[in-house]
Amino acid sequence: MSNKYEDIIYEEDGPVGTITLNRPTDGNMFTETMCHEIRDCINAIRRETRTRVIVITGAGDKFFCIGGRKTGMSNTTLYAGVLPTLEMYEAIDRLQKPVIASVNGFAVGGGNVLQMVCDVTIAKRSAIFRQVGPMMGSFDGGYGTWYLEDLVGKKRAKEIWYRNPRISATEAAQMGLINQVVPDEDLQIATRQMALEIASRGAFALASIKASFNARHGGVVGLSRMAHDLLLRTYLDTTESKELSTSMAEKRPPNTSAFGH
Repeated sequence: MSNKYEDIIYEEDGPVGTITLNRPTDGNMFTETMCHEIRDCINAIRRETRTRVIVITGAGDKFFCIGGRKTGMSNTTLYAGVLPTLEMYEAIDRLQKPVIASVNGFAVGGGNVLQMVCDVTIAKRSAIFRQVGPMMGSFDGGYGTWYLEDLVGKKRAKEIWYRNPRISATEAAQMGLINQVVPDEDLQIATRQMALEIASRGAFALASIKASFNARHGGVVGLSRMAHDLLLRTYLDTTESKELSTSMAEKRPPNTSAFGH
């Protein structure tokens, strides 16, 4: 897939695809364009079988992402006036491939929520994690609260939102906010090693596991990702499905002895 984006870079290297948030002079902050580009990129990744694992990281060596720029959008309280971060989070959740956040610096506000939504997070030792919404007149009432509670527990999640502490990478790993911490200079190599290890696992098994986790919060959408995206395609290859399809086309009763095989 060629890179055709303004605010992100997308590159493939074997079974690993990497999305880089590419606004390093502005903290790799989300813009309306970036949110839609990440969504569109992931939706394109859904339709190919070349990649097995996706990495999301930030350009430069200081910022993963420090939130979103809300300027430049329509002056309305309707959707056109809202920074479309949910477009990114939903795309990551429904992608059938594992997504690794490779945190190369500050992950603040929406940037911390982004790494939480990813399936696994690896960070360099100097990375900092923080939620700052109530300090600056904003909040995340969805992914940023429920997913954080899942990771660190309700009491700690509330404290993170109420008091807005700076959390070091080591502390983040200890509390379950992220998976792994590595020396700063080893981040890219360690991320690649992790991605290749996961890529060697069964793609269908990983897709099923990810869908199972997401079904808890996804409600009917989460269940549909299991039943439609994963189970239906396999069912269509069964003797039962083929016999029912054929008997319908031939306008005859089905041979029920074929069912369940």
